[in-house]
Amino acid sequence: MDINNHEEYGRQVKKRNYRPAIITISIILIGAIMILSGMPGKEDFDLFDVTILPLMNAIFNSFTFLFLIGALIAILKRNVKVHRRFIYAALVTTTLFLVTYVTFHYLAPSTSYGGEGFMAGLYYFVLITHIILAAVIVPLVLTSVARAWNMEHERHKKIARWTMPLWLYVSFTGVLVYILISPYY
Repeated sequence: MDINNHEEYGRQVKKRNYRPAIITISIILIGAIMILSGMPGKEDFDLFDVTILPLMNAIFNSFTFLFLIGALIAILKRNVKVHRRFIYAALVTTTLFLVTYVTFHYLAPSTSYGGEGFMAGLYYFVLITHIILAAVIVPLVLTSVARAWNMEHERHKKIARWTMPLWLYVSFTGVLVYILISPYY
């Protein structure tokens, strides 16, 4: 068997090189978010109340977290089919999160946290770790999925051991950030 081909359910699966797409998507997403974070927002946008978008972000992050828990439970029970479905669901809710996140940061000015003391320290710790790991998780998730598509089971498991807990942390802390800053919108 050619090293670029793998068998899945008795049929050949051609190994594809997803690395250029992973790098391109990661750079575009992370770059766009960095650029948007420095923009002032649209002061005169009034078609709808844009503060609904962070609530939607939190809802999408909540679903991502729950889907990831389902995926984790499924793979621990060795149910690959259910695991795959939960991962695809998590990818969909993460994509919807990204759309609403980018839209909000394009349309709205930045919101400052108004708390003090311990709560401010907690908020900024959660926010900073969330932001850093959110940037890290993009190529990790894409690489994990690509390895699964290529039937590189051992390499997939190796990276998924890092991807899953980090993705869980990012989705959970996304909700926590919303809860902590929502009184200041």
